[in-house]
Amino acid sequence: MRVVVLSDTHAPRFWKSCPPRVADHLRGADVILHAGDVCTAGVLDELAAYAPVHAVKGNNDGPDVDAPETLELDLDGLRVAMIHDSGAAKGRWARMRRRFPSADLVVFGHSHIPLDHAEEGLRIFNPGSPTDRRRQPHGTIGVLHIEDGRLLTADIIPVT
Repeated sequence: MRVVVLSDTHAPRFWKSCPPRVADHLRGADVILHAGDVCTAGVLDELAAYAPVHAVKGNNDGPDVDAPETLELDLDGLRVAMIHDSGAAKGRWARMRRRFPSADLVVFGHSHIPLDHAEEGLRIFNPGSPTDRRRQPHGTIGVLHIEDGRLLTADIIPVT
């Protein structure tokens, strides 16, 4: 299973429409995860043209964005949890372990800072933002490859 992970697209200020380099990765995705701050529901509709979308609500999402604050799902046997704001960097891994005790992977956003950290059976993953890179050198997305309940690869990919 090929999963494309996005967060913090911030439409329409930064995401006018799907950037071509992001679209290249969305083609062929089995599932798309969006970790919040789409800001307008149209982004989710646009993404759904590529693959099924699972999203959580971010702090900048408007009332038209119909998404839960947190989400837990099974992707080919891998237990995945999603949240937009995982809190301060200090203590994040332990906080996510407590919040989602059965998760193998927690996907989050909010900081716009890409992160891939694995420890003691839990991986936490922030794809960064493809459109609002802030102080990062590039806009980024994540691509996960999952098979039989195992996360085979988790890549953070520059798209700008």
